Amino acid sequence: MRDILLFSLLSIVSFVTQGKPIRVGIAGMTHNHINQVFNYMGKQDEVEIVGFAEPNRELAMRLLKQNNLPESLWFKSLDELIKKTKPDAVCAFNSIYEHLEVVKICAPKGIHVIVEKPLAVNNDHLNQMQALVKKYNIHLLTNYETTWYPSHAKVWDLVKKEKSLGTIHKVVFMDGHMGPVEIGCSKEFTDWLTDPVKNGGGALIDFGCYGADIMTWLMDAQKPVSVTAVTQHFKPKVYPKVEDEASIILTYPTCQAIIQASWNWPYDIKETDVYATNGILVANKENKMKYTAGERPGKETWIDLSPLPHERSNIFSYLAAVLNGKINPGNDLSSFPVNAIVVEILSAATESAKTGKTIYLKK
Repeated sequence: MRDILLFSLLSIVSFVTQGKPIRVGIAGMTHNHINQVFNYMGKQDEVEIVGFAEPNRELAMRLLKQNNLPESLWFKSLDELIKKTKPDAVCAFNSIYEHLEVVKICAPKGIHVIVEKPLAVNNDHLNQMQALVKKYNIHLLTNYETTWYPSHAKVWDLVKKEKSLGTIHKVVFMDGHMGPVEIGCSKEFTDWLTDPVKNGGGALIDFGCYGADIMTWLMDAQKPVSVTAVTQHFKPKVYPKVEDEASIILTYPTCQAIIQASWNWPYDIKETDVYATNGILVANKENKMKYTAGERPGKETWIDLSPLPHERSNIFSYLAAVLNGKINPGNDLSSFPVNAIVVEILSAATESAKTGKTIYLKK
């Protein structure tokens, strides 16, 4: 893993753009998070979106038209996009299973990759990605909505820098919504999101990855000792192939994490509750965060949150900063070392749920 962090200086310098925007291609348009791309275009200048590779022409034309973009941005394959536009990086908005193929195409060409969460469907895909990252010395990053919450940055400051929260003994993650079908996700999205092969599972993968990512980050890329998971099927008629409810317990030498991943919440929720010796923090997408002091009864206060620095405020600004050498991903929320462990956690959780046994991870 250490080798992955030691990116050569020459590789990073070669992508410094001297004020020019980073050229970014988009692989796939079936993920509904593709709207992040459309919302970004025309508003910032660090990144230039040079094209969209999507084999489903009808889908591509529909989305381009809806966003007032020219048809000339569409390419039928990633190979064609790369050949004609020569991107510096590619962002993947296709199924989790297809992430490996994107890396296989991009890595030998020295093209950096960022994928939507999670990084890979299983450990086999992860191992292949790791070999490609090491061989071709590219950045392979993972994008999560929660990475851009100011509350999580504040949790880090209080725990790691100020050390005012004390020792963490438990973190509870609540991530989910009513279900992808119930909230109106597109058919192109739900077709693979509810497929056990293309997505690697259901709610466990879709929402379990958030807690696994944040916890691994807080633990400085330390693997948990053990993973225990339980999954259930509350809506088999809606989701006949994958689970819609999952709970995952991670144990560490000094603390524990509980990850609640669900397609059955009555509303959208992404919340991180940090329990430490000096108090409790509740982090979510709001611009303030509740802190309860470790007293009896606990004293509640609200912490106002400052906006994140621009280069850490969204996927594209972050990507540009990384490729321009302004940010070293290290063990960031988006980094490869952290997200490699996320895949190991999710794979162990899947095995635990199937076997009814606690899975112990190798160091």
